[in-house]
Amino acid sequence: MLEVELKVRIPSLDPVREDLTRKNAQFRGRVHEHDIYYNAPHRDFALTDEAVRVRYTDDRAVVTYKGPKIRKYGLKAREELNFAVESGEAFETMLARLGFTKTTEVNKWRENYTLGTASISLDTVEELGTFAEIEVIARDENENPTEMIGKIAKEIGVEGEPILASYLELLLAKRKTG
Repeated sequence: MLEVELKVRIPSLDPVREDLTRKNAQFRGRVHEHDIYYNAPHRDFALTDEAVRVRYTDDRAVVTYKGPKIRKYGLKAREELNFAVESGEAFETMLARLGFTKTTEVNKWRENYTLGTASISLDTVEELGTFAEIEVIARDENENPTEMIGKIAKEIGVEGEPILASYLELLLAKRKTG
């Protein structure tokens, strides 16, 4: 399975939120996500385009491995493996003992919606601003969800150049340039 997403910087979440309400999208809640990214001792994830993240939300921790981006659909697609851990802190300690190093932390408030088979997120990312993400899971490599994502984007007023970089990459680039 591949996660295929369109991410666009938007000036305000309000118009998109209103369009989602008009389209009867299901509101799934608002959550604060505190993400801590790590780099491996045996390879540089910045060079391999991979990521390992520990995400804290309210009362749970989820570890994610993200494979290299696949630019097959003109949007961002990548393999993503997620699993919950009993203790994010214990998992982080294990990573440190294995030689992994913290890259940076990303904080965002995310509003989650479902519209058909698509997941839509309205994000406010600390230091970066506001974004909309439309995500569809491609079950096999022959399935091309680009058309569906484009249709949804148009219906809910999400316009702009697709951002292929992750929030981690955007944040690191912003900090590097000052």
